Amino acid sequence: MPPPAEERPTRTRPPPPARPPAPVRRRRAAAVALAAAIAVLALVLLTRGGHDAPRTGAAARPTGTAGAVHLPPGRALTIAWGGDVTPGSAYGLPPDDGRDLLAAVRAPLRAADLATVNLEGTFGIGGTPKCGFGVSPTCFAFQAPPANAVALSSAGVDLVNLANNHAWDYGADGMGQTVLALRARHIRFTGRPGEIAYVDRPHARVAFVGFAAYPWTSPIRDLPAAQALLREAAAHANVVVALMHAGAEGRTQGHTPDADEQAFGEQRGNARAFAHAAVDAGADLVLGSGPHVLRGIETYNDRLIAYSLGNLAGWKNFSVAGASATSALLRVRLGRRGAFRSGTLTPLRLVGAGVPRRDPSRAAIRAIDDLSQADFGARAPHVSAAGRLTPAPRG
Repeated sequence: MPPPAEERPTRTRPPPPARPPAPVRRRRAAAVALAAAIAVLALVLLTRGGHDAPRTGAAARPTGTAGAVHLPPGRALTIAWGGDVTPGSAYGLPPDDGRDLLAAVRAPLRAADLATVNLEGTFGIGGTPKCGFGVSPTCFAFQAPPANAVALSSAGVDLVNLANNHAWDYGADGMGQTVLALRARHIRFTGRPGEIAYVDRPHARVAFVGFAAYPWTSPIRDLPAAQALLREAAAHANVVVALMHAGAEGRTQGHTPDADEQAFGEQRGNARAFAHAAVDAGADLVLGSGPHVLRGIETYNDRLIAYSLGNLAGWKNFSVAGASATSALLRVRLGRRGAFRSGTLTPLRLVGAGVPRRDPSRAAIRAIDDLSQADFGARAPHVSAAGRLTPAPRG
């Protein structure tokens, strides 16, 4: 079986050049870190404002008192979540700009009031990738042409999470080109430092906030800062969705430990601690990505937490063997105040170059149910054989 993409060599690289003396390397590293920090700050300042700007205000949802933000009355709504998507890269480009990449899940994505995924990569042309010669055999930079954003819009994706390790694969220029490509297709986004995306529907305003462990994202490891951002979102929305990119990667990482996790030398935070802190601060739904395999689902204070649905779609960049190929789409129904009411899992399997197809064996449903029961016990929602989710009974 082929190894996961993170472990799979894709090309033969020439030997790295001779390394400069240690003092020179340290000065260069410091300069690179400073440049990255300046680029992040500049990008945030340049793109703040308008419909993507963070909002300021009270730390709790408005109650109708004088001076409160006026919100729609709120009613039950459905949100679809589909895990990691890479609509092409240097390792392969889907035909027709990827219009049919998500054809198998187009119907459930479009049936939801809002559909969101994790964008695992960038849109752009040119630029300098993070993976220079000799950097690491496990370093991968993903960039698809801007036209490939149609892979998302044609499937009905409303919003993507940019809080992940691949959003900065081509630096600030790559992030900027990604934002422009998404805007051209009217796809919303969140995940940059301090960013809250508000999406209005006739019956509700929904806030999305993305978190990960990188300087170009809102912080997943700084719980007080994360909670402050979520309280701000809760003050201006009927429902708040926290998107987190966290956890170790690989076929053996299906369980969700109550501990900090690492991957490739990166400290990626404690997903459980973050998710609970997020709900405590006002998040109504927490949706996770990052491990590239399925993880369990938990109910906490009447809110749903889905720790990972694996890979939704790629093109020759994800493994399609074993657990890495098992995937699912989650559709959640929330009450008017954000409480979890019900849900549906659509079982999928990645085939060929990494395209999702409906899986009649329903392996994903059994795997998620088993992982949920093992990791969360009484807090696991009930999962039927058909993939219907209902809240865990109150203890």
